[in-house]
Amino acid sequence: MIEVLVVDDDVRVARVNAAYVDKVPGFHAVTPAHSAAEALERVETLSRVDLVLMDHYLPDETGLDVVREMRRRGHQADVIMVTAARDVATVQAAMRHGALQYLVKPFAFAGLRGKLEAYARLRRTLDGGGEAEQAEVDRIFGALSESTEPQLPKGHSPTTADLVRRALTAAEGPLSAQEIAERTGVSRQTAQRYLKLLERTGRATLTLRYGDAGRPEHRYVWATRA
Repeated sequence: MIEVLVVDDDVRVARVNAAYVDKVPGFHAVTPAHSAAEALERVETLSRVDLVLMDHYLPDETGLDVVREMRRRGHQADVIMVTAARDVATVQAAMRHGALQYLVKPFAFAGLRGKLEAYARLRRTLDGGGEAEQAEVDRIFGALSESTEPQLPKGHSPTTADLVRRALTAAEGPLSAQEIAERTGVSRQTAQRYLKLLERTGRATLTLRYGDAGRPEHRYVWATRA
């Protein structure tokens, strides 16, 4: 079992992410931490922490500060940054301090599951030990860089998919296909097609709103807000 520490200042988000971790076979989430001090205390006192899902924006220090201090103290737990920080400087700093992956919020369960499954593959490869030929080295370094995003079906545009995704993630509540169409400039039929795709891949959740009569209205919300 891979023991995972979730670090996030938002108690609700930390709870959701820990629940996501527990849904992936072979992973177990320990009690989350909500500050840099709590994160360091957990790493110091728990019998084992294999992987840290590290938020960058913490109330007392940054997530990268925590990673630096972990390394200074000799803790070798692996780190995946899970944060809303999108600036290139933060991404580069995370790489330089040994973060294995970087997952940008918001994301659905499928996004985190993909990162964890790739991490598990990497662990299995490294646990084999011994010496590695070039092909094996390439496989080790490529284990975490494999795309976890589903391939778009034929006839779907990445640009349109991104427009619909951005409209959903920016919304404060569920949106209908017509509302998505108005916000993105695509037709209602196109919006509906991409919303169904996002629902099938687990990144959007369908809700129903019942009116006085007739069929219920289909409304969609980004999965992490459902």
